[in-house]
Amino acid sequence: MHFWDFHKHREGQPYSILQAGGTKIGAGIPVSVGIHPWEVAPNWEAAFEKIKQDAAQNRHVLAIGESGFDRLKGPEIPLQKAAFYAQADLAAQLEIPLILHCVRGHDLLMEYLKSTKTPPAILWHGWNQKPELARQLLPFPVFFSFGKQLLQAGSNAAQWVSACPSDRVFFETDDSALEIAAIYQAASLILQLPEAVLAERVIANWNAISKRKIS
Repeated sequence: MHFWDFHKHREGQPYSILQAGGTKIGAGIPVSVGIHPWEVAPNWEAAFEKIKQDAAQNRHVLAIGESGFDRLKGPEIPLQKAAFYAQADLAAQLEIPLILHCVRGHDLLMEYLKSTKTPPAILWHGWNQKPELARQLLPFPVFFSFGKQLLQAGSNAAQWVSACPSDRVFFETDDSALEIAAIYQAASLILQLPEAVLAERVIANWNAISKRKIS
């Protein structure tokens, strides 16, 4: 059984989804591709055309993103929204998840979800928000990817992983130096479940929401 890492920035780690960014997509390497809200330029459509081509042609593109909203950094919100909506539509068309970056943009995500009939599965990466906010998202296809915050006793992430529906849970290392096994171990202690059970569960969770399967 493999401990999958569903969002990371470090290369060379097996059984993980590498945030490819602007780097070349390597043959056989599972990646996500997208325009980060910090990097949405006025001519973002040109970069998006390349993303569309890569995502359609390369089956190792497992997700779109990270994309989303950030009120602390990045261009004006209308530009971020336009890029996010386009990327979400692409993910929905390809039937693969979108990896969400969201900083002080919960309302913008809710606006999108309420206005869209067929949103893609959305993985909110690095979830560390209050459980009350998470519960507002449960009527929609929003999933929660937990990272290093699980190692902090009493964190919002630790509180929500224990209450979150088990079919909404994923794990990640993001840009930390942690090994993914440390995240599974932390979740195992919180949930009182064997790490192998969690590993099986998140693989099943992914395969239930994505046309591009993992094992």
